[in-house]
Amino acid sequence: MTQSSKTAAGTPAAPADTFVPEDDALYFLPLGGSGEIGMNLNLYGHRGKWLMVDLGISFADDTMPGLDVIMPDPAFIAERRADLVGLVLTHAHEDHLGAVQHLWPELRCPVYCTPFTAAFLRAKLHEKGLSATVPIHEIPLGGTVEIGPFSVEYVTMTHSIPEPNALAIRTSAGTVLHTGDWKLDPDPLVGDIADEARLRAIGDEGVLALVGDSTNALVPGSAGSEATVRATLMELFGRYRDSRIAVSCFATNVARLESIAAAAAAHDRHVALVGRSLWRINEAARATGYLADVPKFLSEHDASYLPREKLVLICTGSQGEPRSALARIAAHDHPQVTLSRGDVVIFSSREIPGNERAIGRMQNQLVAQGVELVTADEAAVHVSGHPARDELVRMYQWVRPRIAVPVHGEQRHQQAHAALAEDCQVAHSIVPANGELIRLDGAEGAQVVAHVRAGRMAVDGKRLVPLDTGMMRARNRMVNNGAAVVTLVMTGTGELLTAPQVAVMGLIDEATDRDLVLDVIDAVRESVAMLPRSARADDAQVKEAARIAVRRCFNASHGKKPVTEVHLVRV
Repeated sequence: MTQSSKTAAGTPAAPADTFVPEDDALYFLPLGGSGEIGMNLNLYGHRGKWLMVDLGISFADDTMPGLDVIMPDPAFIAERRADLVGLVLTHAHEDHLGAVQHLWPELRCPVYCTPFTAAFLRAKLHEKGLSATVPIHEIPLGGTVEIGPFSVEYVTMTHSIPEPNALAIRTSAGTVLHTGDWKLDPDPLVGDIADEARLRAIGDEGVLALVGDSTNALVPGSAGSEATVRATLMELFGRYRDSRIAVSCFATNVARLESIAAAAAAHDRHVALVGRSLWRINEAARATGYLADVPKFLSEHDASYLPREKLVLICTGSQGEPRSALARIAAHDHPQVTLSRGDVVIFSSREIPGNERAIGRMQNQLVAQGVELVTADEAAVHVSGHPARDELVRMYQWVRPRIAVPVHGEQRHQQAHAALAEDCQVAHSIVPANGELIRLDGAEGAQVVAHVRAGRMAVDGKRLVPLDTGMMRARNRMVNNGAAVVTLVMTGTGELLTAPQVAVMGLIDEATDRDLVLDVIDAVRESVAMLPRSARADDAQVKEAARIAVRRCFNASHGKKPVTEVHLVRV
């Protein structure tokens, strides 16, 4: 039976501060990545200690003006960091490790990961001045490490990045298989295939719960192989023999970089990387033995000297990120790279939900320049890195857990995953939400026993700020309604010494709407003058009268109520 947000008896779970955990029980607590794709932060609790799995980010959308990166609020575990025995990273994607550089100072725990992930993480930490501070323990592929009361075995999987790992987390209360991001690719081109034999053996040992990727739980069949993409790129590069070719893909897909390089070499082209994150991945890959047979990539500066028919550009920006290389090229804003009529851009990626508008805007700019586009709708230039339904079925056949805990997906993905697990004869399933503390028990199944605050943080310039504060609500109101500042100079008894001054931002053009501003000034003056003498001597009442007058004027003329600040000077 699928459960969510209730205990097995159907009664509401307790708040975390009143819940007393059982020492020998095993608990699962997602603070990010459940009910959403991205921002993964998962905690396992046992014998008074906590193990964190992944610490990722997501990217802000149009509802978060001025922000780029968002991440889970780790307040619950930061308050208990003396009991946090370690952070285990499954792989090097941003939604699984991108928050480490921002949040580790609050956690100060050892970090465990395989060599490629470690190389990538060190580069990110270097940018924050933390490379010599964060203790990173490299675990070999297939290795096992003891971390407090947890024994963690890394199990090799396939995904769209080198060294993805499932984690067999063993405790005295049972074993959990935390899948991370995975797929079953028979020919991944870079790295090994998924370790089916080890997964079967873990299943034979007995698995209490499978905490698993739900991204493609609604997609029939299998995700597809990276080898198919390479064959398609080979054909496309031959078709566009006389064009400059640009390919945009997820920077972390090292197999895709290798495939692009192979297709370019087959057609006598050189490859240049355009975008800092591509260079970061290139350096991490080569430092850990990947891309060994691929010639060194050219810089964007070097690429400018090559004829268009001899060049392939790999560009960041497949998701339309505003400052990415391809977005700047599309906007004629890149200092060294341009595209022109007859060139082609291959989008070797999929649209992440929420990015459709930004991608569409960028693609329209490219088309306006006479650039031809090739997307996954027209050719097999991308395969997903996540398991479709047939692959999920095979995983359940191998592992045979007593409990299914679908994570890494929106509610519809998690619910579909839970239903599929039940079809695979899994005895219990639970669809978690962020902040639900779940007790995992083989006999009783999974129960939500407490609720924990699961907030959001964001990088705002040089600061980390919480998203659920009045500051962000005010910023959104200013974006949607504009802002106004009123200055009043009055005597102590409440007489105006000069006309009110009104400045309006983001709502009108003061040069052409001067008459409206004068109307607002008159309305403020009248509103203050109508106050009783005692009220005019009260700063709070004067400010409120002026604020209401401004908002009423603009609501009448524009249907907007600007965020209004009133400065009152008493002379």
